[in-house]
Amino acid sequence: MYGPQSRVVKSGGCEIVSPLQLIVATRRFQYLKAIRMNYYIEIHSPIGPLHITCNEAGITELHMGSKAPAPGAKRGHTLLDRAVEQLTDYFAGKRAEFDLPLSPRGTDFQRKVWQRLREIPFAHTSSYGEVAARVGNPKASRAVGAANGRNPIAVIVPCHRVIGADGSLTGFGGGLERKQWLLEHERAHAKS
Repeated sequence: MYGPQSRVVKSGGCEIVSPLQLIVATRRFQYLKAIRMNYYIEIHSPIGPLHITCNEAGITELHMGSKAPAPGAKRGHTLLDRAVEQLTDYFAGKRAEFDLPLSPRGTDFQRKVWQRLREIPFAHTSSYGEVAARVGNPKASRAVGAANGRNPIAVIVPCHRVIGADGSLTGFGGGLERKQWLLEHERAHAKS
């Protein structure tokens, strides 16, 4: 449990560990407990209600529409306050990028795709094939589409900026009307 270099001494059926091992184990437990604690808030926006969740490490989800909080989740957190402020600025046309720590759950490939989505400039679009090339696998456009569809942090991780190779609007978890609204909103507020 404490690694190959640990010295655990058994005494009367109990394990005795060094003070350093105890500190490391305690901090690891506190960290794991902190990232498992979830917080939430629901706000109204021009595209309808947004349900936002976070843990101590970062924003974990931005869901379009109302959603019941996870069991044990607590309402409100300073990180959620920052997210609400930045989203309010975004919808008012005053913000083009988000500066928030993110903690999405996904595979390594999905997280790589989501990072590339954050690199698509405000008011611009990329095709699934272009994103696939940016993640180092130009033939993985379908896998990129699947990862895009599983993006848990909509708007902040701008999956709405990914379009079909022919320029058409394609699937979007929040609905194509929201995707179109977000793209038009960004074009209207783009600085030339």
